[in-house]
Formats: sequence, C-alpha cells, structure tokens
Amino acid sequence: MLCYSLKIQEFPMQKIHHIYLYLKINLFYEQISKKKLKYQNIGLIYINLCDLHRLIFFSLGIIILLNYTQQKVYGLTPRKNQSGVSTNTKDLIESQPGIKPKSINIKKALNELYIKPNEKIHLVIKLSDRRVYVYQKEQLKISYPIAIGKEGWETPTGTHKVIQKIPNPSWTHPFTGEIIPPGPENPLGERWIGFWTDGTNYIGFHGTPNEETVGQAASHGCVRMLNRDVLALFEKVGIGTIVVVEP
Repeated sequence: MLCYSLKIQEFPMQKIHHIYLYLKINLFYEQISKKKLKYQNIGLIYINLCDLHRLIFFSLGIIILLNYTQQKVYGLTPRKNQSGVSTNTKDLIESQPGIKPKSINIKKALNELYIKPNEKIHLVIKLSDRRVYVYQKEQLKISYPIAIGKEGWETPTGTHKVIQKIPNPSWTHPFTGEIIPPGPENPLGERWIGFWTDGTNYIGFHGTPNEETVGQAASHGCVRMLNRDVLALFEKVGIGTIVVVEP
C-alpha cells in the first residue's frame, strides 16, 4: 500500500513540473516575439527616417542648383558680352538710333499719327484733282483719291461742315426705296461722313465696294473713297469740321 501511495503522489508532481516547463517555454517565446516585433518597428522607423533625410537633401540640392542656374543665366548685375556692348535693357534702348523713315508710305503713316481728331483740321476737296486734302492749321498732312459726282449729279461746291458721322451705315435706294443693310454689298462701304443736305437728300464721304471707280466722276454727288481711306478720315474729323469743295 505504501508503494502504491508513493506512485500516486509522484505522478501529480511530474505533471505539474511538465506544465511549469511548458508555460515557461511559452513565456519565453512570447518575450522573443515581442522583442522581434519591437526590433522590426525600430527598423521601419529607421528606414523612414533615412528616406526623409534623402528627400530633404535632394530638395535642398534642387534649390541650390536652380539658384545657381538663375544667377548664371540672368545675373544679378548688368554684364558686358565679349564685344564689350552692355546687355542691360536700359543701355540697349539708349543705344538704339532714331527711326528714320525710308519710304513715302512710312512718312505718310507717321504724319497721320500726329493728327488728333478735329484739332484745327479742315478738308479741301478739289474736284479737278479728284482728291481730298487734309490740313492741320495751314499745313497739308495727307490727301486721298476720291470719286466725285458725275455729270448731272455734280458734287456741290462751297464751304460746308461735317454734320453726320455714321459707322457701318445702311443705304436707301433713292429711286426704289430699297434699304441695303451694312455689309460688303452696301454702296456706302464701312463709314459715312455727311457734310451737305437740302433737308431731304444728303451728300458726304463714304466707302464703296466698287473701288475701281475711285478717281472718276461716277457718283450721284457723294465723295467715294477707298474703304481703308475713309476709315482713316473718319478718325480725323468731327462734327463741325470744315469741308471746302473747290472746282
């Protein structure tokens, strides 16, 4: 009985010992796993910090490179090229010679620029010349070719004043009453400058779709002009500008 009792007592102690060893081993593995995870996190943080440092240094390098390139290309102070000529904008402007017109067309264009609308401007139409002359004070500034009234419809001579200025006018046929709206087929072209009326009919400068008639006696009393010329004249005159019509 004694031996049996001893065996019964030894068996539980061995089992407890085995359980203790099992728990201790599990605890050991848990500790190792936690340390491994901790080391992995530390490794990730280190890698992220390294990437951040690389990004910062790369950005600084780009900024330094751009600043260096800008100074090389533009410079902070005016420099001279190999020929000794300053590349500073102010120096370049000051070194340019004055504009010297080399053609009659350029001279006419420049003359037109100095004419202000209705500033002591008056017009003289010379029917025999088939031209209208633009004067500023007593100085001739420019002239334009014109078509005048044909026989039986002569342009009225005398001294008149501009009484109408109409851009893109419509036209009413004097015999049929048909109204032609603004457009390429309108007989008045792009501008109308009226300077004479009898209360019913009007006479004035206007453009024309038939520019080949300019220079002839072809109208019903009006003064036809090339479209580009009447556009220019329209900007020079105002209501009240004197218009003298001479034979």
